[in-house]
Amino acid sequence: MSKKKFLFEVQENETISDCLDRMKEAGYMPVRRMERPVFEEQKAGGKTEIVPVRQTIVFEGKKIEG
Repeated sequence: MSKKKFLFEVQENETISDCLDRMKEAGYMPVRRMERPVFEEQKAGGKTEIVPVRQTIVFEGKKIEG
């Protein structure tokens, strides 16, 4: 039995379209897009700051019935 919902993250070496194609091949259709920031600690002088360095895109996929 497969999962009804599954998360697909857009990898660094693929486009959004590639990820959507990968979802379709796995039998899922996108129902929600989420963008999550990725943070990194950077030290400048005596201070440590947490700064966003990039963003990851994650699609929630729903199993295609039929």
